[in-house]
Amino acid sequence: MTFIRTLCALALCVTTSKSLAAVELPSIGDNSAGLISPSVEYALGRKALRQYRAYFPQAQDPYFEAYLDSLLDNMVVHSGLPDKPLSLLVIDDMSLNAFAAPGGIVGVNTGTFLMAQTEQQLASILAHELAHLSQRHYARRVAYQKSKAPLNWATMLGSILIMAAGEADAGIVAMTAAQAQQMSSSLAFSRDMEREADRVGLDTMINAGYDPHAMPQMFEQLLRASRYRAKVPEFLLTHPVTESRISDAKNRSQNYPKRHYPSDENFQILKARAILRHESSTQFAVKRFTNELNGISLSPLTARYGLVTALIESRRTEDALREYEILAKEYGHLLPVRIARADIYAAEDRLDLAIDILKRELAITPTNHILNVRYAEILMQASRYELGQSVLTEHVKRHPENAYVWYLLAETHGLAGHILEVHKARAEYFILLGIYEKAEIQLRNALKLTEDTKYEKPRLEQRLAYVRKLQNEKL
Repeated sequence: MTFIRTLCALALCVTTSKSLAAVELPSIGDNSAGLISPSVEYALGRKALRQYRAYFPQAQDPYFEAYLDSLLDNMVVHSGLPDKPLSLLVIDDMSLNAFAAPGGIVGVNTGTFLMAQTEQQLASILAHELAHLSQRHYARRVAYQKSKAPLNWATMLGSILIMAAGEADAGIVAMTAAQAQQMSSSLAFSRDMEREADRVGLDTMINAGYDPHAMPQMFEQLLRASRYRAKVPEFLLTHPVTESRISDAKNRSQNYPKRHYPSDENFQILKARAILRHESSTQFAVKRFTNELNGISLSPLTARYGLVTALIESRRTEDALREYEILAKEYGHLLPVRIARADIYAAEDRLDLAIDILKRELAITPTNHILNVRYAEILMQASRYELGQSVLTEHVKRHPENAYVWYLLAETHGLAGHILEVHKARAEYFILLGIYEKAEIQLRNALKLTEDTKYEKPRLEQRLAYVRKLQNEKL
């Protein structure tokens, strides 16, 4: 956990750009100026990614994954980041938070959908995080701390010498002043990087076709929320919102005319799923969505879709079907709505009907992440394990770092009686979660069941060596 805390302190709590009088920031990408190299930064990020997966609960919801992947893909091409895939973490936490870390890691709490009112506001948070990555703020902070280290050490040493000379009070005062100066300088550096992330993030939003006015709106909403809460949102602890930042964002956005941006329907679907995920019970969720059908604070789509989904989870399928028919009349063009019909059938154990709906959808979009995962889940429910294995074996090739897909594949192998494949899939699942001891156990079990073939045994032994290497690196 020490490594994560260090990385959070150095990489995730960064701020923005106005040059400090005390230190000239190294130019981006200039390794000679003291920045760690991109390859080293990437390696650190991959190490952090494995630990994030081990320590933070993952939502394992394909709807969030597919939506955020699409949103990030649309923005990343305008962000100045290299053309490399991002690693998305969807954290199952009701607090608003998002972060970025070296190696192209972007994390988003499901609770962020509770705070953001529009896709534009959510995009402003993600654009800000992508800016931390494109401007290499982690590397710049490391370089800054290294540049300050000799001076800080010399000041502290001087304080100690004063105390050693018999001037204890003066030495303590000097040491305290040195520590305060160091903290003040570090905070100023962080605030500058935070402002830079705002500026670069705003440019990313504009170039990607999002509303630049959504950024100051989101800031104002966050500031209001912090005033009326006993616990400050986690995002504000690492990204302090000040009147100055709001003013800067407003001034920059004023250069662009205000225009209407249509409400994104998929965002409204995800908002409903976030509310249901974090409501205290499905009964309370049904009551809340029912009360919201008149549009008190949620859109009609969010309220109706949320109500249908909550009724399905409550096993009130007749009520769910009635509400679904109303929903489908206006929003039947949305894939999550059409999948909801399959969910109703699955809850009624009318599994053939559910499977038929998903097969028709997969014929149109065969690689769709939500469809493949839901299809596999219902095939498992219908005891059609061989077909489920086939679906998941192909899908895991498209999503090799998705722990939930590996989990489903292991479960399906187990139900089909393919024990060797169970151990192999579980090993990959535990590797992704950073639980290397269990991954090693699974690989050892797989080796016991593997014949001494030319390919399979050497591949498993190579994977086992990789896991041991990861264990040795674990802090």
